[in-house]
Amino acid sequence: MKKQFSGKVWKLGDDIDTDIIIPTQFLALESVEAMKKYAFHPLRPELAGMIEPGDIIVAGKNFGCGSSREQAPEILAALKVSCVIAKSYARIFYRNAFNNGLLLLENDALSDCCTEGDQVAVNLEKGQVIFEEKEFEVASIPEDLLQMVEAGGLVPFMRKLNGK
Repeated sequence: MKKQFSGKVWKLGDDIDTDIIIPTQFLALESVEAMKKYAFHPLRPELAGMIEPGDIIVAGKNFGCGSSREQAPEILAALKVSCVIAKSYARIFYRNAFNNGLLLLENDALSDCCTEGDQVAVNLEKGQVIFEEKEFEVASIPEDLLQMVEAGGLVPFMRKLNGK
């Protein structure tokens, strides 16, 4: 996994729940690939089509609240966002994200400073996000969780770990 990367910011607010990330009516589609174009549909129907691989979602507090649907982080991983940086996360979403290969970072100030379209750089080795030459500290991520993201989630990580 890259320890340093940068990406374009897509900005969201507080309390982005899993029903906003992927609404219930799209859960019956045959695959996550089919569902991903409906990400954030109730809030911004055009957003999923604008997100490019490597982009970064920056949000406020309580990202991923609501139901425990695993498809929410799966869809963000399928959109190939580099990471989500938020003030805080719902506990179940946090673990589901890493289990599905999605990197989450926490910082309580970045979302108040940047705007949509800005570029931010992430340095996991230093535990920082850099925006306009200002450094924002992020909580450290345990190495096994970083390896899980690199492997693409819990199942591929365990297969690799067990030599299968």
